[in-house]
Amino acid sequence: MKFYIALWFAKIINVIINIVDKSRGSNFSGEKAMKIDPQMVAHFKGIDYAKVLFITGTNGKSTTTNLVHHIFKSNGKKIIANLEGANLIYGVATALSKASTLTGKIKADYIIFETDERYLPLIYKQLPAENIMITNLQKDQVQRNGDPDFIYRKLFPTIGGNVRLFLNNEEPRTKSFDENSDKIITYGVERHEESFTKDGTYPTMACPKCRHKIVFDYYNNDGVGKFHCVNCGHRSDDTADYTVTDVNFADRSFKFEDVSFNMPYDTPYMCYNYAGALAVAKELGDISPAEAAKAFGEFKNVGGRFEILKYKGKTIKYMRIKQENPETLQTCINVMAADPEKKMVCLGLCPLIDMIPHYANSFYAFDCQLDKLVQSNVEKYFCFSDRVCYDTANRLIYEGVDKSMISIADTEEVDTIFKEIESVETDNIYLITWIHTFYYMKKYIEKEGR
Repeated sequence: MKFYIALWFAKIINVIINIVDKSRGSNFSGEKAMKIDPQMVAHFKGIDYAKVLFITGTNGKSTTTNLVHHIFKSNGKKIIANLEGANLIYGVATALSKASTLTGKIKADYIIFETDERYLPLIYKQLPAENIMITNLQKDQVQRNGDPDFIYRKLFPTIGGNVRLFLNNEEPRTKSFDENSDKIITYGVERHEESFTKDGTYPTMACPKCRHKIVFDYYNNDGVGKFHCVNCGHRSDDTADYTVTDVNFADRSFKFEDVSFNMPYDTPYMCYNYAGALAVAKELGDISPAEAAKAFGEFKNVGGRFEILKYKGKTIKYMRIKQENPETLQTCINVMAADPEKKMVCLGLCPLIDMIPHYANSFYAFDCQLDKLVQSNVEKYFCFSDRVCYDTANRLIYEGVDKSMISIADTEEVDTIFKEIESVETDNIYLITWIHTFYYMKKYIEKEGR
C-alpha cells in the first residue's frame, strides 16, 4: 500500500509541475515519493530487466542516453528514459512514475537511464539492469567524488555477473571491467586526424589492475586512446567489437560497419558517444547500422552544449563543458587549437559549486596541455569569472602567452563579456562558460536585437 500512495503522490506532483513549468522538477516528485516508500523503484511491475540499460561514466552519458533514445524511438521502439539528466535514484523514480499506470505497471520496449557513476550501485539494488554501458571513469567533481579510483573502487565490485557490459575499449579503467562478465561488448574509435600524442612531461595514469604505468600510443580524446600497461598486459584491443572509422571532421562524416553516417556534431569526443550508441542499437535493439544512420540526421543534443550566437557580425561558438573535468576542457582546447583562423578565446572557468562549503579550485586548467592552442592563431585571450579568472590567466602565462594578449575580468556580467568581444578584430569567437552565463548572453542578444 505504501507503494501505491507514493506512486499516486508522485503523479499528482508531476501534474502540478507540468502545469507550472515543464522544464523543472525532474527529481522532485521521485524524491518526495520515496520518503513514503524508500523501495519505490523496486516495486514497479512489468519490467523486463533484460531490456533495461544503464549508461554511466564521467563524460558522455547524457549525450549517449539522448542519442540511444533517439535511435530507438526513430525505429519505432517505445522508450522510457531520463532525458533531463536526473541521474540519481530520485530521477529514476520520477521517470518511472510518469510512465507507469496508476497501478505501477510499466509498458515499454526498453528502459534507458543515465545513471550517476557514484550512485549506480544504489540504483542497481532496486532496478537490476542486465545491460550497463560505462563511457569512461576520469577526474571529475573532486569535492564530491574525490579521485577517479575512488569511484572505480565503488563500481568495480557491483558491476558484473549476468550483466552485459558495453565498455569503452580505449579508456583504461573502463576496459578493465572486461574481467567482470562473460558478456562483454567493446566499442571504440579508429585513429583520426584530430588524434594526438603527449610528451613525457605529462603523466598518464596508473594501471587499474596492477598500479604500474599506462602508456598511450596516441589519444583520440584526453585520457582515451590506444593504450597498454608496461607491466601486466592490460591493454586496449587492437580492434573493438564496434568501431567508428573513417572520421572526417571537415565533411562531418564517419563510417560504422561500412555504412556512412552524417556526424551531427563534429567534435572528437562525440565519436565515442556515436560508437557506444551504435553498439547498443545493434546488440540491444537489433537495429542495423543502416537503420540507425537514418536517425543521425535529425539528432539534436541536450540543449546548450554546442551552440552558436551571432553578435554584431561576430560568431560566438559556445562549448558547454563540465567545469569540474579536465578531460572535457582539454577536448575543447584541442577543438580551438585545430582552427587555423584567427580567433578570440574567452575562458569563463568558474568556482566549482557542488555542496557546502563552496570552494574555488582551478586544477583542471593546470591539468591541460595548452601548447597547441598557444601556437595557433589567437588574437586575444579573455579570462573572466569571479576568483578563478586570475588562475586561468596565470596558466596561460606559464604556457608562454604574453601578458599583453590577456584581458581579465573578475565578473560574469554579460555587458563586460560583450564589450571585450567587440574589442577584437576577428569575428571568430570561442566561448567556454557556465550554462547560466550563456543563457544570459543569449537573452541579451535577443533583447537588444543584435
